Amino acid sequence: MAPFTDIRALAFDLDGTLVDSAPGLADAIDRTLADLQLPAAGVARVSTWIGNGADVMMTRALSWALNREPQPEEQRDARALFDKHYADTVEAGSTLFPQVTATLQALHARGLPLAIVTNKPSAFVAPLLSSLGIADYFSLIIGGDDVVVKKPHPAAIFLVLGKFGLLPQELLFVGDSRNDILAARAAGVPNVGMTFGYNYGEPIATSQPDVTLNAFDELLPVIGL
Repeated sequence: MAPFTDIRALAFDLDGTLVDSAPGLADAIDRTLADLQLPAAGVARVSTWIGNGADVMMTRALSWALNREPQPEEQRDARALFDKHYADTVEAGSTLFPQVTATLQALHARGLPLAIVTNKPSAFVAPLLSSLGIADYFSLIIGGDDVVVKKPHPAAIFLVLGKFGLLPQELLFVGDSRNDILAARAAGVPNVGMTFGYNYGEPIATSQPDVTLNAFDELLPVIGL
């Protein structure tokens, strides 16, 4: 029996949920660090920094590379370098997780509105979705620059509820990190945590999502499809 029976729309995190973006992010961060004559971090380490937006990710990278807290001007310069490099690597360094396209297609075919809610800088979101061939499935995209406060604050999820005209119990939020689960819980919406994402190197089960899934296509029976 499906655990969620009132779902009328779904919203998804992006990095670590739909897209394995760690290689592209790591490439951009390592190029930035090289420009600053700092050591490379690598994909495994960068994957534990993903989830709070580019500013926080770069702060984590600089703190690790410098072995101290970065100064504001260091943070500003590094973020500018990161944006330049990520614009060159975002598409080549990102791939969809298995079964994402087929699952989104099935949801879309049932007429369910779909949204993206991500802390990724907004300018990178739409081009990435287009390059991966999934842009047309989403009727609403909320990036990290589209709300005043990012996840784990529920502002973006409240925006989805308002845009779609839904009650909280009618929206299912799907993510891979504690920020996603905390944001969904604060907004009062049911939520799913995917185990294959990043979540700062911690098991998503520790964040106690309503449902934990190991594969993306397991989402369909959860809502009765």
